[in-house]
Amino acid sequence: MILPGAILFVCSVLAFALSAVCGGGASFILIPLLGWLLPGAQVPAALSIGTAASSVSRIAVFFKNIRWSVVVWFVPPAIPAVWAGAWLLSYANPVYLELILGMFLLSNLMLLLKPAKKEPTEKGMSVAVLPVIGFAAGFVSGLTGAVGLLFNRFYLRYGLNKDEIIATRAANELLLHLVKLCLYASFGLLTMQVLGYGLLVAIAAVASSILVKRVLPYISENGFQKIGYTAMVLSGFFMFVNASNNIVRQDHLHVSYVAAEDGIETKMQWRQRTFQIDIEYDDGGLEIEYPILLEDLPAAQQLRAHELAQGADNVLLEEVYGVNKHYYEVYVYKAGKLVKYGI
Repeated sequence: MILPGAILFVCSVLAFALSAVCGGGASFILIPLLGWLLPGAQVPAALSIGTAASSVSRIAVFFKNIRWSVVVWFVPPAIPAVWAGAWLLSYANPVYLELILGMFLLSNLMLLLKPAKKEPTEKGMSVAVLPVIGFAAGFVSGLTGAVGLLFNRFYLRYGLNKDEIIATRAANELLLHLVKLCLYASFGLLTMQVLGYGLLVAIAAVASSILVKRVLPYISENGFQKIGYTAMVLSGFFMFVNASNNIVRQDHLHVSYVAAEDGIETKMQWRQRTFQIDIEYDDGGLEIEYPILLEDLPAAQQLRAHELAQGADNVLLEEVYGVNKHYYEVYVYKAGKLVKYGI
């Protein structure tokens, strides 16, 4: 554990230092690293220990910059949402959520490429939006242990400057982190290994917060936004790649291409199912096919399939979707010959 712990500590210091400058992102940088050290369901628990310590230290450093008008509307709806996210974590596979979050963060690439402009202030946003944002942030936070960068765009659009974003976000998230830790403990996710790695992340978070006060005054507001969007895109890229690799490995995802007489057949295997996409050259049609069971057929097609299967050595059934068409195919092996029927 010494070498992995040392790597985690160094990366955490750098991640939280970058997070302070970017207005967020440490959690999403550390998710892939913790994913290599811990089971997927335990990653949010370890991450929450570190982010809770980070929030405490940033509140202490930036207390006078907290926008309490945002906090009082943000936190109350976020607390029950944290419970819902943490509960779902006990049943859901977090790798698919990581894939979705990665794609969402990658969508900030367009904002990064746009010319810098002043974001709308809070006068252009209704206060009714705050509880909705709080609920969404709480749910995602409970499910992943991270939330900062996902809602960084909201803080910018609400008119907060860089000091206020760091302080207000820390105040919003501290209570959420504490609630999450209680929930993770009740769900049996706080193992000794989780506590050990979480403590290393926490120490690194506090160390980076001590340094951030000296760095932030040298960064302009526009520079702060650009760095923030850059961090979102990079975090999204690493999350997307990491989640994709995990899905390919754990779900045995495989894609193959086969040249057919009148087009190309593409087969994708995912878990125990096989999906097939046929691209036909003659009529330019695009069809998606996948195998089904006899009981999946409608009643009328079941009777027809029974008739075709009489005396057959083997029968395969497929459901076919195409442009303005939907039908079923029956492949009948009889006396060494294969015959295809559309029903």
